[in-house]
Amino acid sequence: MSETTSPLRARGPYFDELKRGQVFDDAPPVTLTSGGAALHQAIVGDRLRYATDHIAGTRLTGRGAFAHPAYVWDTAIGQSTSATHFVRANLFYRGLRFLSFPVLGDTLHTRTTVVALRQNTRRPGRPATGLVALRVQCADHRGSPVLDFHRCAMLPLSPEAQDTGHHDDLSEIGTDAPSSEAALETLDLTGHRSRTLPMAGTLIEVVGGDVVTSAPELARLTLNMAQVHHDNRVTGNRLVYGGHTIGVAAGHVARALPDTVAFLSWESCDHTGPVYEGDTLRTIIDVLRTAPGPASTVMAALRVRVTAESESVDKGAVRNVLDWRCEVLT
Repeated sequence: MSETTSPLRARGPYFDELKRGQVFDDAPPVTLTSGGAALHQAIVGDRLRYATDHIAGTRLTGRGAFAHPAYVWDTAIGQSTSATHFVRANLFYRGLRFLSFPVLGDTLHTRTTVVALRQNTRRPGRPATGLVALRVQCADHRGSPVLDFHRCAMLPLSPEAQDTGHHDDLSEIGTDAPSSEAALETLDLTGHRSRTLPMAGTLIEVVGGDVVTSAPELARLTLNMAQVHHDNRVTGNRLVYGGHTIGVAAGHVARALPDTVAFLSWESCDHTGPVYEGDTLRTIIDVLRTAPGPASTVMAALRVRVTAESESVDKGAVRNVLDWRCEVLT
């Protein structure tokens, strides 16, 4: 009679298994393709002129068809989820900057480093959790840096774990982000003409909402391993990947500012509420400030706020789900 052995478990780490300085770089490299870009566009509604027009995009980059920034950042975030398989929520992103702009055909790989850990106060009847701050660095196959940013995820402790003693201050995480100037220098903007320039102080309501569909498909496309985006059993109501909400909001920004060339950076991005498949998302955009960019362009700092309405969760209620401060070139 043979002994029964416990199966090996293919899983990511619990909070108490993480250490400062720990590196995750085992996600497969991902080649950006026209098929992936088309699927991404179908799911979130990418509308950037230089991403949808491959001829204009190739003139812009001088190397090949311009890859939509949302397709790029979703891929990098997905590659970072080896560290956050058990994530309960992603609280924020900080200081995201494009250091170069990839083209379709480039292959991206991502290195994710644990930079800070803070255990949450235990509450009776609730699983113990902690916050992990991660630095995410993405580069292409040529070794050129593409993205550098921080994200903060909430993870559970393992079932029998004791207090970890982690009490790092997360308030300064991602506040010393690098500049996007080097990335701008790679773009040929001589042929770009803006028909309508954004004015500081303008408030724009994007009329009409977008329904969230194909949420697991986007997670799979970008190698996002987080259980909460795939498995209904984790929370009882599968959460939509935060990048899905951001991608829809980016499409709304391009509707409001149709001459947008690219998204340059995120000052911050806070997920203020959960989003579920079938929710309808609506967006309001504040133009906070503007500054001259290269070749008669304008760099505009935006505050993008997104609300969600659902037919199945809090029916009829309007929920705040995203507060995103980003900079675009137009």
